[in-house]
Amino acid sequence: MQIDLSPISEVRNTTTLHPVIAVATVVATVLILFGPRKKVLIPFFLVAFLGSWGQFIYIFGVHLFIARILVLAGIIRVFSFKDRDGGPRLAGGWTSVDTVYTLWVAFHALSDLILTRGSSASFVYQSGFIWDSLGGYLLIRALIRGQDDIVRIVKVFAVLTAVLGVIMVNERFRDQNIFGYFGSIPVVPEIREGRIRAQAAFAHPILAGVAGATLVPLFWWLWKSGKARMAAVFGTVGSMLMVFSSASSTPVLAFGSGILGVCMWPLRKRMRLVRWGMVAALVSLHMVMKAPVWWLIARIDLIAGNSGFHRAALIDNCIRHFSDWWLYGSKAMATWGWDMWDLSNQFVVEADCGGIFTFICFVLVIAKSFGRIGRARKLVEGDKDQEWFFWLLGVALFTHVVSFFGITYQDQNRYSWCAFLAIAVAATYPVLASAPHAQPAPVPSFRDRGLEMKPSPASQLRRTSFTP
Repeated sequence: MQIDLSPISEVRNTTTLHPVIAVATVVATVLILFGPRKKVLIPFFLVAFLGSWGQFIYIFGVHLFIARILVLAGIIRVFSFKDRDGGPRLAGGWTSVDTVYTLWVAFHALSDLILTRGSSASFVYQSGFIWDSLGGYLLIRALIRGQDDIVRIVKVFAVLTAVLGVIMVNERFRDQNIFGYFGSIPVVPEIREGRIRAQAAFAHPILAGVAGATLVPLFWWLWKSGKARMAAVFGTVGSMLMVFSSASSTPVLAFGSGILGVCMWPLRKRMRLVRWGMVAALVSLHMVMKAPVWWLIARIDLIAGNSGFHRAALIDNCIRHFSDWWLYGSKAMATWGWDMWDLSNQFVVEADCGGIFTFICFVLVIAKSFGRIGRARKLVEGDKDQEWFFWLLGVALFTHVVSFFGITYQDQNRYSWCAFLAIAVAATYPVLASAPHAQPAPVPSFRDRGLEMKPSPASQLRRTSFTP
């Protein structure tokens, strides 16, 4: 299901902000502006994830969502004052991941402006998209700089999933969403095939389940590190409760892909062969099947009432109508078949709504992140702790990719995705910067954090472990 914010501007032209959320937003804004820099993301994530999707202030025709207020406060804090360590504002400097991510945001916004011929409504909507996607990304990138920051953020996510997991279980058994009393989410949850689908503070049950599933590999790393096992247990249990309380196939598939990724650990040195083997298998199936290979998605039926057929049809129609969207997207998706307006596939959204350049940039964000993680893991071979860390980062990215085939990130999950990308860059750049023949990246001094992480030979990097 694609969650589109545009209808809100047509229906709710009044402020929707519960007093509790208003107070929490004010407190979080003050902490972001004046609290310790290293803890700025804690109030940001707590309010963004628990503040209930859809809470906003309507002012001068613009819907100012609470997460955007926090992003603005964070940007002011981060980019108005230089970090005391004297390093670059972004850990490792500007990377190729940052470039393709920024291009993705730009092409996505530009495509919609072209399709709507620069209408004022589209300009306002895309300004909000840039504010959320690029502003949130730069804020999180600037604040996740090294080992301590990564551990701190993963622990925050563990607390969030533990709280949300309990709330979703309560919603599942009591048929009552407590976030609904804030006014932007229904109190009575959705029911499909007799099963209650809990969604907590998220825009949809699938998004709630995906938020939990994609964080599990990071919690497993906390457990394996040995010094944050309590947080790892709470996070994992909370995530599992979120996944199964959502009663949706996509979160279950994402969770299962995480387990599969961990099980592939013994084959980590043969992943090229595994990848090409999967490609060969898909091509062979495509040649022998009566229908295209992507129709295998229609046969996935993990939860009663799932929409596997719909998701396969989305991909099929996207490919068949390539000539309609390839340059800068299309507004005619709803005419391509039954329910084709419901773009519950992130890859299809990037293609249909943004065109080929938006789609390529989105895929490149994923590919370059996989590339960085893979190269870093190879450079630390022999150090099992670090190898496991980078392997589990790759598993977490894999769970996001699986999720993209079943939903579009339109709520708090945007910030979870940005946090993962920031973690991947911050974790890999010290290793990649010290690789043979690599151009040294500007690495900040970590003296104030009790760490010493400067570019060093690969043999020395094995003693600079990313374990808490």
